[in-house]
Amino acid sequence: MSLVQGKWVEIDQKGTAPGARSSHAVAIVGHKVYAFGGEFAPRVPVDNKVYVFDLEEQAWSVAEASGDIPPPRVGVTMTAVGDIIYVFGGRDSTHKELNELYSFDTGTNKWALLSSGDAGPPHRSYHSTAADDRRVFVFGGCGENGRLNDLWAFDVVDQKWGQYPTAGEKCKGRGGPGLVVAGGKIWVVYGFAGKEADDIHCFDPVQNEWTQVETGGEKPTARSVFSTVGIGKYIIICGGEVDPSDLGHLGAGKFSPESYSLDTETLAWKKLEDGPDSGHHPGPRGWCAFASGKLNGEKGLLVCGGNSPSNDRLDDIYFFTPCFA
Repeated sequence: MSLVQGKWVEIDQKGTAPGARSSHAVAIVGHKVYAFGGEFAPRVPVDNKVYVFDLEEQAWSVAEASGDIPPPRVGVTMTAVGDIIYVFGGRDSTHKELNELYSFDTGTNKWALLSSGDAGPPHRSYHSTAADDRRVFVFGGCGENGRLNDLWAFDVVDQKWGQYPTAGEKCKGRGGPGLVVAGGKIWVVYGFAGKEADDIHCFDPVQNEWTQVETGGEKPTARSVFSTVGIGKYIIICGGEVDPSDLGHLGAGKFSPESYSLDTETLAWKKLEDGPDSGHHPGPRGWCAFASGKLNGEKGLLVCGGNSPSNDRLDDIYFFTPCFA
């Protein structure tokens, strides 16, 4: 079986939505999407509310959160392990890089500050996060003194951080890379390392070593700040910035509308064309919030908002279901 195509659908929305924003994050627990952080104007955090979107009701609400509520931030990441969402880093309204790790219990809507200060990874934003059934991984991003290429893991059972070996000179420090756990390994895909990168690096936690991975097939062009998820042995990427703006984060670069899959066993890329019944497509964009989840019982990629080629923030939701044949 190989991944040959897929289907996009735009999801209708009602209720109290977060509105247009980019540089935010989402995580999916069950049939609910949790959204946090982001900006409407460049580098200005919008708010620190937790917005909840019910995929079955297609309706937004705002969680009545309690506990250690994080201040507003952009360039933040979040991922779920079971019913708990973990939120790390970002950049505050003074443009300061952050390094707190928070948990958000979706059963009680309660925030808890798990680590800060010298505990855990250094301050950063526009990094990447992924998780398996026990660990939350954090890689790279923009640190206080430049782009980073370090890999950390937070054990949600032991409630402790651990640092892995740094990726090395071949894997330059980068912001906006893809990070996926597949086949028991952690994959770093592309990113911005002073220029858009098209290299892939893989860390094996059993062997405790990094490998630069050569891939073939219909390889995507260099890009960063794309949407990335792992589905089985496949890494799915969508969109991203393929040419940065001369204005940096204040402007809109050139964005891609394309979707690709990488088979982590054969190391072959394949461009994913919409299926014949797909009537919707998110179009070119980057700096989106994204997560893997299920829609109508099928696994796929959810893309929420982001930045557009016109530098206007977006407020739509799309779901991509890859098809196997």
